[in-house]
Amino acid sequence: MHFVYILSSKKDKGIYIGFTNNIKRRLLEHNTKKDQWTSRKKPWELVYCEIYKSSEDAKEREESLKLHARALAQLKRRISRSLGN
Repeated sequence: MHFVYILSSKKDKGIYIGFTNNIKRRLLEHNTKKDQWTSRKKPWELVYCEIYKSSEDAKEREESLKLHARALAQLKRRISRSLGN
């Protein structure tokens, strides 16, 4: 299985969008490893996840959320309470 996920920073409520084949490992990495983007805003919490059988489908969805403001805005409206808005 492959996952598209959204993390919310407990530090400043910023979000991070990613995809992985191991959601538990990836969340741990975001919260423990030195990563140029995510280490500054940790701790992170998982607020949303989509599951795909195909890695290509998951990557396409991640890119859509990152590149198309409309797709991300629509999703943010759907999960606004989870994001703390």
